[in-house]
Amino acid sequence: MLTTIGFDADDTLWQNESFFRLTQDRFASLLSAYAAPDHLAERLEAAERRNIGHYGFGVKGFTLSMIETAIEVTEGRVPAAVIGELIAAGRDMLEHPIELLPAVRATVTELAAEYRVVLITKGDLLDQERKLAQSGLGDLFDGVEIVSHKTAEAYRQIFSRHGTGADQAMMVGNSLKSDVIPALEAGSWGVHVPHGLTWALEAADPPQDHRRFHALTSLGALPALVASLIAPRKD
Repeated sequence: MLTTIGFDADDTLWQNESFFRLTQDRFASLLSAYAAPDHLAERLEAAERRNIGHYGFGVKGFTLSMIETAIEVTEGRVPAAVIGELIAAGRDMLEHPIELLPAVRATVTELAAEYRVVLITKGDLLDQERKLAQSGLGDLFDGVEIVSHKTAEAYRQIFSRHGTGADQAMMVGNSLKSDVIPALEAGSWGVHVPHGLTWALEAADPPQDHRRFHALTSLGALPALVASLIAPRKD
C-alpha cells in the first residue's frame, strides 16, 4: 500500500543546477588570468567536497568555496574586487526567480488529491523556504522537511511523521545518491527523474536490480507509474 509521496525540490520541481553552472562560468571568467577553466573547476569541486561538512549544501557554501578557491589559485593575490564580484554572484543566486520544471504543478496537484505529499529537500533553510514560497506550490504539500542530509534514517523518520512508514512511501527526485538510494535503503520506492545537469557530488550508479526502483524521463509520467503500482490510499 502506498500512502505518502515525497518530492525533492531542486532540479526536480524547479531549476537549480543551471544557476550554479552559470555562476561557475562567471567565476572562471573572473579568474581567467590565474588558471584555466578546467583546473579551476577541479579546484572548486575539491573545495566543495572539503567544505560540505562545515557549510552544508546550498548557495552560501558554494560562494565560500569559490572565495576559498580564488585565494588558493592566486596564492593570496586575488584582488578585493574579484572577491566582491563572487559575493555579488552568490547574492544574485539567492535572489533569482524560481523557474518550475515542466508538468510539475499538474503532477503534484493530481497526486496530492489521492496521497499525502511531502517536500523533502536539503540545503540552506532560508533559501529553500524562499524558493518554496515563490514556487506557489506550498499549499499542495502536507508537510515540508528541510534537512542537512538525506539518509535512510532521515527518510524513515520523515515518512513516519508524515505518513504510515517508509515501506508505504515513495521518494521522487533527480539525485540517485540523495533521493533514490537512501529511500530504497529505508524500504520505500525510489523514483529517479533525471535532470539535464547533475552536480558531481550527487553522482551515483542506478540500482537497476532493486525491485522498488523506477526511472522516468519526466515528472509528468509519475501519476501513470503510481497508478500502475498501487491503488491510492490517502487516509
